[in-house]
Amino acid sequence: MRIGELARATGTTARALRHYEQARLISSARAANGYRVYDASQAVRVRNIRSLLDSGFTLEDIQLLMPCLDGDVLAKPPSTELLRVARERLAVLERRIATQTAARDRLAAALARVGGDA
Repeated sequence: MRIGELARATGTTARALRHYEQARLISSARAANGYRVYDASQAVRVRNIRSLLDSGFTLEDIQLLMPCLDGDVLAKPPSTELLRVARERLAVLERRIATQTAARDRLAAALARVGGDA
């Protein structure tokens, strides 16, 4: 399948797919006309990459999971390294949530002071 077909099948963009390929998370062959051609099995890998990115992992983090990106990522017991990275990502997300919550509270308080509804 060509890059546009894989993008549509996985709900992502061709640009993101090229980025994943540059990071060596997915691979393609080249057709005679120079177009990228992906094996249909790459769709599972791309969906797993998207899911992990949505969970707060980075592309570098995801490289640790290369052996299980083609199936159920959670099927294998996690390595000590993966658990360490997951804890680090969780801490980053918790700090971001705390920062955003504080900003929301300041904005709500400012609106309350001027008589606007929060």
